[in-house]
Amino acid sequence: MGKTISIIVTIVVVIVLKTSLFVVTEGKQVIITQFGRPIGEPITTAGLHFKKPFLQEARFVDKRILSWDGFPNQIPTKDKKYISVDTTARWRIVDALKFIQTVQNERGAKARLDAILDATTRDVISNHNLVEAVRLSNSILDSIARKKKEIEDKEARGEAIVEEEITGEIEKVTTGREELSKMIAESADKELGQFGIKLIDVQLRRISYEESVEKKVYERMISERQRIAEKIKSIGQGEKAKIEGRLSKDLRKIQSEAYRKAEEIKGKAEGLATSIYAKSFNMDPKFYEFIRSMDAYKKSLKSDGKFILSSDSEFLKYLKND
Repeated sequence: MGKTISIIVTIVVVIVLKTSLFVVTEGKQVIITQFGRPIGEPITTAGLHFKKPFLQEARFVDKRILSWDGFPNQIPTKDKKYISVDTTARWRIVDALKFIQTVQNERGAKARLDAILDATTRDVISNHNLVEAVRLSNSILDSIARKKKEIEDKEARGEAIVEEEITGEIEKVTTGREELSKMIAESADKELGQFGIKLIDVQLRRISYEESVEKKVYERMISERQRIAEKIKSIGQGEKAKIEGRLSKDLRKIQSEAYRKAEEIKGKAEGLATSIYAKSFNMDPKFYEFIRSMDAYKKSLKSDGKFILSSDSEFLKYLKND
């Protein structure tokens, strides 16, 4: 009998301890509720803690930084451009007691975040032009200014221009994408404070055109690239014609110079030959006459040639047998 009582007492003690002791881990905080009503301040220190068994309940609340991902929404901008905006945010619970009293749990908090952040994002984006949501700064304008200067310098040097000078006005950024994100975070944080939630930051994760508009944008980009490609081809053909013209001119110049030098050399050689022949004639006129006749025979009398000459022709005197 005594042993049975001991076992029962042990079981009761175990049950009491199990329902009265709880462990708070790092990254968690606890609110003690009694009959559904919060009791005391949140427990934020990690370790073993105690509550009244059966009467009280430990409600665990995350104190780490949590993430929120919104659904892409179609929003009209101030300049009537329809875009799809996908947002993400980071938040944490800073007042566990207020959190439990208002939204109960993370599922309730997400519902509030969905409603407040989506509405705030829509308000901020719709009050600004598209350029404010897609660009951070005016660095593109600085790049365009540098490009224009390069084009002007090339034109001044007479060089070919591949890209046409940019025409039309490029809208200037006054707020920028990051500033819009801050505006959304500040506005939403004011509303979320009543739920014990602190919004850390909001980011515009992705911005895209509405599908029909996006198709037109791509078509315009393709058309622009094709126009530039045609211009590059045209410039290439022009450069090719210039190069071929220079090559033809240089070739004619080289041929003319070579012909001139060849004629000079030939003239000098003929002059030298004439001088040699003249010396030979002065030394032995008959031998000179013989050599000249042999040269004439070599040039005129071919193996397949036919000639009709008189037997007393002076030209054939060296071929006759005396």
